[in-house]
Amino acid sequence: MFALTKHMKLFLAAVMSLIFISGCEQAENVTIHEPGVYQGATDSLTTDLAALQERMKKQMDR
Repeated sequence: MFALTKHMKLFLAAVMSLIFISGCEQAENVTIHEPGVYQGATDSLTTDLAALQERMKKQMDR
């Protein structure tokens, strides 16, 4: 069969470790939490009182 020499094993280990850590270089899109600051999507019902009242009428069965 095929026997790996000491140098080939070392080279293979180095290549595999480089492949393993290569994913650590990617940029991340993370939103940092700030206490008391809402950073989610806007809600149109907070500004449109008529739409809020209409929605409440439809949810009276709950």
